[in-house]
Amino acid sequence: MGAGNYPGGGDRGGFGGDDRGGFGGERGGYGYRDREERGPMGPKARLRAKARKKARKQAKKMFNRRKICRFCADATIAIEYKDPKALKFFVSETGKLIPRRISGNCARHQRAVTLAVKRARQIALIPFASSGI
Repeated sequence: MGAGNYPGGGDRGGFGGDDRGGFGGERGGYGYRDREERGPMGPKARLRAKARKKARKQAKKMFNRRKICRFCADATIAIEYKDPKALKFFVSETGKLIPRRISGNCARHQRAVTLAVKRARQIALIPFASSGI
């Protein structure tokens, strides 16, 4: 039995089949054969790619406001596990902790918030996950 006798045929054999995007048929494939046929990227395409990259970079810079830690700004605020109303701002609606880059906390206070939320969960002041199916 040769490789051509297997289901899917072809010189590769196996169960891929030509219509399933096997090694390199008309559709799909691994892609390196297609690039050889088309040739290198043209100068206009390269310019369009550069323009898109530049536009993305400018769009990112648009909203570049630095978040400040609310606990560092106001030293009177305490992080306590007994206060679920204050901790709810650091837990998403699905019950996950909100990360530093979104909440704006510094590393020291984020660790304290995480510990307080975990303690509040243990004594059932804050749910572990959202209730709803």
